[in-house]
Amino acid sequence: MRLSSGFRAALMALIVAFAGVSLSSAARADGGTISFRVIKGGWIVGASGGSGVLVFHGHRYPISIGGLSAGFVFGASETHFRGTVDHILSPYDVAGVYGAAGAGAALGIGGQAIVLRNEKGAVLRLVGRQVGLQVNLDLSGLSVSVR
Repeated sequence: MRLSSGFRAALMALIVAFAGVSLSSAARADGGTISFRVIKGGWIVGASGGSGVLVFHGHRYPISIGGLSAGFVFGASETHFRGTVDHILSPYDVAGVYGAAGAGAALGIGGQAIVLRNEKGAVLRLVGRQVGLQVNLDLSGLSVSVR
């Protein structure tokens, strides 16, 4: 009986230790701000590209943006996004692929808002000002890299 209660105590200590490590990682997750410009164009298949900056702990990190979309895409636009990044431990957690389904139209000047998440858990909450002529109903992928 002592062996089993000792085993249970050790197992509980191990579970608590793992829970503490995972909770402390989540508790240490931080955030920053991000702004970038994306140019998007297409006819059925669309492509986008751009660049910007991530500000994390007072340091500026240049970023590159690239993407593809498929569905109903027509036209071209330029969007200036700004927003926040949450759930990151380092600036490099922002790098990755973000997927989205979207619908929209821009004729002249319009607005846009979107929330995206990558495979590392980084969450981008963005608002933007879009200029151009574009209509879309598509699935898209956006790749962000930190330079």
